[in-house]
Amino acid sequence: MVFVIPGVLALSFFSLFFCCMMPETGRKGRMRVFERQYIAHRGFHDNEAGYPENSMAAFRRAMEMGYGIELDVQLTADKIPVVFHDWDLKRAAGVDRRVDSFTYEELKKYPLFGSGEHIPLFSDVLDMVGGRVPLIIELKAEWKHRRLCEETAVLLDNYRGPYCIESFSPLALGWFRRFRPGVIRGQLATNHRREGLNTPWYLEGILTNCMLNGFARPDFIAYNCQFSNTFPVTVLRHFYKCEMAAWTIRSQKELEKHRKQFDVFIFDSFRPDEKERDSL
Repeated sequence: MVFVIPGVLALSFFSLFFCCMMPETGRKGRMRVFERQYIAHRGFHDNEAGYPENSMAAFRRAMEMGYGIELDVQLTADKIPVVFHDWDLKRAAGVDRRVDSFTYEELKKYPLFGSGEHIPLFSDVLDMVGGRVPLIIELKAEWKHRRLCEETAVLLDNYRGPYCIESFSPLALGWFRRFRPGVIRGQLATNHRREGLNTPWYLEGILTNCMLNGFARPDFIAYNCQFSNTFPVTVLRHFYKCEMAAWTIRSQKELEKHRKQFDVFIFDSFRPDEKERDSL
């Protein structure tokens, strides 16, 4: 009996651990469209050559080259969804203010990386893409996720084309699971400690190991490819047979290295080999 109790407790702990990591695996067929095309991270961009990241010019360029598009959505002060990655304008426009402190009309005054491009409306991006290439839409959600989810979902309700949403926030994914269950959703993840993030200690292990999958039930996991050989990626890939997306691939060599661990490839800063794409 002395040895049985610790064994039962250990088995219960590991059972709970694996249940918490459990993703949705019944809709993998709907991910095939994202597997067939490489996904250009923030569009096919060049911040020095007039095609800044997350701009209309970068998205047009990606479509012309036959790539899918990954983009970021957040809200302005007047609750309008716009496409922009950073929380503030410091890197892209030299202004040390958060995006959500500007109205959209105010944001229009700031060019991106000294180009003629400006932060686009999410609705304008959807109109331009028009279903021609698959979209991976990252929701830039913090704790206050509800309004962002609501405003984004309303625009996507009328969009006709392949898309999915992803977020680092399990709360945002949980909102879509409840209110838009038909939308394919992905959990963004990384190794918080090894990446040097200032994540509270009580959340670090939970998020690194995707232990809120049981709540959000993501259809795929988008994991930082730098940590492709870590425990959570191995478990999700081989135990659950989960659909896996790699972010962010930055060279052909890196792309080849990660082929066996991932199904969907989000790339940046190079042009993937076209022959290799045809073999996907």
